[in-house]
Amino acid sequence: MRKLAYYVAVSIDGFIAGPGGEFDFYPEAPDMVEHLRAEFPETMPTHIRPHIGLDGAPNKRFDTVLMGRGTYQPALDAGVSSPYAHLRQYVVSRSLPDIADPAVELVSEDPIDLVRRLKAEDGDGDIWLCGGGVLAGQLLPEIDELLFKRYPVVAGDGVPAFAGQFRPRPFAPVETLTFSHGGTLTTYRPTA
Repeated sequence: MRKLAYYVAVSIDGFIAGPGGEFDFYPEAPDMVEHLRAEFPETMPTHIRPHIGLDGAPNKRFDTVLMGRGTYQPALDAGVSSPYAHLRQYVVSRSLPDIADPAVELVSEDPIDLVRRLKAEDGDGDIWLCGGGVLAGQLLPEIDELLFKRYPVVAGDGVPAFAGQFRPRPFAPVETLTFSHGGTLTTYRPTA
């Protein structure tokens, strides 16, 4: 069965973006950037892939991406209606009136039902939960893996990695890679 993986950048204090959606405060390290490009090339937006040597690079892990409106909106604001054209794209939103790009499917229904349908499909590719925190909070019962790129910075405020109901769910770390700037990529899986 296909898995739902929440692959996201996060600050030390648990924020995936600043209060205004900022994410440019994460410090970069060349070894981390190279690892992420090599292992997760499909998570780089289609319009920047040619500029970073990934034009035509095959998808390694994911074939589908889920986004909330807050994650999708910056692409729209930049004039990009299909940010991950090399993946099947779903935007979960009840407030977005329509999406003009046929490569992106707008979903206003319960995201749990959508994820269960996607997981039941045949195929080798997993489903990437790209963000945001509200959608991650709604999908918490269906998340099979957390891939947290933890950057060595405190945001202080912003968009939390999970937002919504208080419902603890235990996860255990199964692998942690540490990079030259002290940032990490930790894989967690549910323990129950």
